[in-house]
Amino acid sequence: MEKVERRLMEPISDFGMQKTQFVVNRFFQRLSSRLQLFLLHKGLIYAFIGFLLGRAIILSEILPFALPFFGAILLMKKDKAALAGISLIAGGMTVSLNISLIITMSIIAFLILNRLSGHIFKDRLKILPFVVFSTVMITRIGYFFFIKSTLTLYDYMMAGVESGLAFILTLIFLQSIPLLSVRKYKQSLKIEEIICIMILLASVMTGLVGVTYQNLQAEHIFSRYLVLLFAFIGGSSIGSTVGVVIGLILSLANVGNLYHMSLLAFSGLLGGLLREGQKFGTAIGLLIGTLLISLYGQGSADVMTTLIESLIAILLFFITPKVVTSRLAKHIPGTNEHSQEQQQYVRKIRDVTAQRVDQFSQVFQALSESFATFYEKNEPDDEQRETDLFLSSITESTCQHCFKKEKCWVENFDTTYDLMKKIMHENKQNRYQNNIKLKKEFQRHCSKSTRVEEAIEQEINYFQANQKLKREVQESRRLVAEQLLGVSHVMEDLSNEIKRERENHFVQEEQILDALQNFGIEIVNVDIYSLEQGNVDIEMSIPFCNGHGECEKIIAPMLSDILEESIVVKHEECANYPNGYCHVSFGSAKKFRIETGVAHAAKGGGLVSGDSYSMIDLGVGKYAVAISDGMGNGVRAHFESNETIKLLQKILQSGIEEKVAIKTINSILSLRTTDEIFSTLDLAIVDLQDGNSKFLKIGSTPSYVKRGDKIIRIQASNLPMGIIDDFDVDVVGEKLKAGDLLIMMSDGIFEGPKHVENYDLWMKRKISEIKTDNPQEVADLIMEEVIRTRAGKIEDDMTVVVSAIEHNTPKWASIPVSGYKSKKTG
Repeated sequence: MEKVERRLMEPISDFGMQKTQFVVNRFFQRLSSRLQLFLLHKGLIYAFIGFLLGRAIILSEILPFALPFFGAILLMKKDKAALAGISLIAGGMTVSLNISLIITMSIIAFLILNRLSGHIFKDRLKILPFVVFSTVMITRIGYFFFIKSTLTLYDYMMAGVESGLAFILTLIFLQSIPLLSVRKYKQSLKIEEIICIMILLASVMTGLVGVTYQNLQAEHIFSRYLVLLFAFIGGSSIGSTVGVVIGLILSLANVGNLYHMSLLAFSGLLGGLLREGQKFGTAIGLLIGTLLISLYGQGSADVMTTLIESLIAILLFFITPKVVTSRLAKHIPGTNEHSQEQQQYVRKIRDVTAQRVDQFSQVFQALSESFATFYEKNEPDDEQRETDLFLSSITESTCQHCFKKEKCWVENFDTTYDLMKKIMHENKQNRYQNNIKLKKEFQRHCSKSTRVEEAIEQEINYFQANQKLKREVQESRRLVAEQLLGVSHVMEDLSNEIKRERENHFVQEEQILDALQNFGIEIVNVDIYSLEQGNVDIEMSIPFCNGHGECEKIIAPMLSDILEESIVVKHEECANYPNGYCHVSFGSAKKFRIETGVAHAAKGGGLVSGDSYSMIDLGVGKYAVAISDGMGNGVRAHFESNETIKLLQKILQSGIEEKVAIKTINSILSLRTTDEIFSTLDLAIVDLQDGNSKFLKIGSTPSYVKRGDKIIRIQASNLPMGIIDDFDVDVVGEKLKAGDLLIMMSDGIFEGPKHVENYDLWMKRKISEIKTDNPQEVADLIMEEVIRTRAGKIEDDMTVVVSAIEHNTPKWASIPVSGYKSKKTG
């Protein structure tokens, strides 16, 4: 299918605008970093907050903010505690001398109690709220007693309220101050952490109560500015939450601000709902909220003042640079910036993981190459070298002290060397004792021929044992090299899978969404992960379908017509409640499907058969059928064949190539036991997309493909597994078609018929006579025919597996979508 990808090209005229915007953003980034460095490291941010919190009073006489802030700074930023304390006292002095005196007494009392509690309790973090609570209670009661001499119930109640609020605010400040002070904190903030920051900011703005200019109050302007900012960044939920929190705390500071809680909450809700219109839409939400709440709360008298306060807040909001809003948005869940930040983090983790897998793959490949060098040497050179070493050890023990040494190894070196080499090879073949001519020739040449012959005969046994050991080691190295290379390929494929990203198919997603919605189907969202032919991967969310099967009956057929290939439902997760959403995954349907039938019997009608079989879905559009026949009958043969099948299934599903998998199994079987217990293996791997098949036959009988009236024989010559260490696997290829019957059998079936000279012709004739195409019926008929020739006796384990290859036609036909193809190619 031809897929048209639309590419959006940027206009050249936008280049200058983008360049200017880049310069402005870079300037604000530098300014922000400089301010952040100056405020945080110099501690001016703590002085500013402390000054305003020193002015913050609620319910006309309660000071719950100062001491919790000082305690949190003392615990977390001890070097900035003195600056924070001085700023708190200075802030209180701007209100009244008594306020400043109360704050000073609270700080002194806190330092004393904190030092005393430090000797008793080691965990300062847990004990801090209780120390603050006790300090505020003692200081407030002492102050009341100092100015009144007698205490009333009201005094005790106000002291308790202030102490309780200070306890709670200590916990909040311990959570919020690190989020403001640490430069590189975690990227995602919880809603609780956002509320803690809002309480801190609202507490700071409480210190602005009383700061006015021509009836314009500072706390109103900055509170609305914060609501605008967070409604624009986080949406209606964050905006309304911030409005409620700030309005509540401001109303506690000044009862006249009570109606502002409704104004801020409603404005945050409207601003968040209208944020699709960017800053202008959010500002409109604040203006609407201001007008409605002002007219309802205070009438038309103060509408103009409130409106001017909102306009100033909007002006501050408009001049706030984008870099500030983008940086804040990264830390608030649900925003696009936060999602992009998370995706970037996930992409980074993915790249690091893929890189590590690549490194491991390269390590395994290097190890494979290092092992491969051991058996890729020139064999004639090795043989010559081994012969020289053997003869040198013989001459060392026999010729070294002989008086004719010079004559034999100096004057007649070639003759002596050739004679001893011939004797060595004849002893290897056990023919030297019968080679009279060679013995007489050597006796004439050597004065100590008998001694040399005995030494060669004794040494040859050690030599052969050593050669066998070297061959086994060499074979083991070769096997390890192939296995390491196979693991390297698997890890390389895994790395490529990890690197695969969700492809950008925005145009196709919109087209599919429009086509389905125009048909009358409500779709929440469409996510396309792949449009590759034969490997389509699409996910959708649809409203609760109530079990009517809309995905299988309507959506999948429509996608089949749109994408011009058969699409089926791979996975469907229905909603648990009527108003929920169903999540559905669609994928390409395989062109072929396989239906199998099996007939098997144990020798003598027993319960345990030496044959094992398996049908394996390899998960990559391939299907495998395997039969293994253990040598002999009974439990031991069943164990061997079953182990072969299990090993094959695990190794093939891991992604290792078929040849490497079979050689690995062969080595395991040959190394696992010294008993002569062997297994055959008949393996067929069918590609369900194109029908191409691979047949690997290890000591097994022929297989047959029935295609109409034609019978195709599939045969390969390989010894059973476990007999020899090194063997090459012959792979036979065959393209299967719809309607074919693949018949695989063990030797009990193929060689089972009695009084038959040519088993192959007999089997072809019997298969051609079968009229049914049902695989189970075909398997039963073949089994029955073989048993009939034996007069009902089962003289060997028998297994026959019949696989029918059929077209995979979806249950529901495709539904044409009008107008789609013209849009798709437009």
